[in-house]
Amino acid sequence: MNKIDLKSELKPLYKPSAKAVVELYVPAFNFLMIDGEGNPNTTEKYKEAVEALYCAAYTIKFALKRENALDYVVMPLEGLWWADDLTSFDRDDKDNWKWTMMIMQPPEATTQLVQAAINHAQDRKGLPGLRNIRFEPFKEGRCAQIMHVGPFFEEGPTIQRVHHYISRHSALRGKHHEIYLSDIRRAAPEKWKTIIRQPME
Repeated sequence: MNKIDLKSELKPLYKPSAKAVVELYVPAFNFLMIDGEGNPNTTEKYKEAVEALYCAAYTIKFALKRENALDYVVMPLEGLWWADDLTSFDRDDKDNWKWTMMIMQPPEATTQLVQAAINHAQDRKGLPGLRNIRFEPFKEGRCAQIMHVGPFFEEGPTIQRVHHYISRHSALRGKHHEIYLSDIRRAAPEKWKTIIRQPME
């Protein structure tokens, strides 16, 4: 059985320091993705999206283990966040937020295997969010990022550090990106680890 740990192999991307903003280049990777909008704390579509992504990701994992003798740890949930009116973020107006939730897949996960796994999961689980999954590459290029430790509502100063760094070296580009490394059902909020990433020109 071949075992891989993508987070360790991609350490600069998934294990940054919490002490300083770092600049890096993020190449294209393949992701399971679901788009949506609305408050992630109250919107049923958000809950359905996250549930479907994890269901599909684990179905793909077991398919690769069975068919390719490949074992790996499922990658963390990631989110792209934006709004047509950028002041929605300043006002914390979550009802007008838009998002793409996603989970990176290993290179061995082909389009055919992924679609077969999603169909299998749909047959077994019937989750509504599975119908909305797309599988495609996503490339961010030049970015700045840092680790935020603590609850989500305390991210503001950390995000400002990233934006300040970018303003001194370039300009903001693309969508606000968060990578959720902690299981918030088990870890205390003050220990939650979230990567804050922002593409830059």
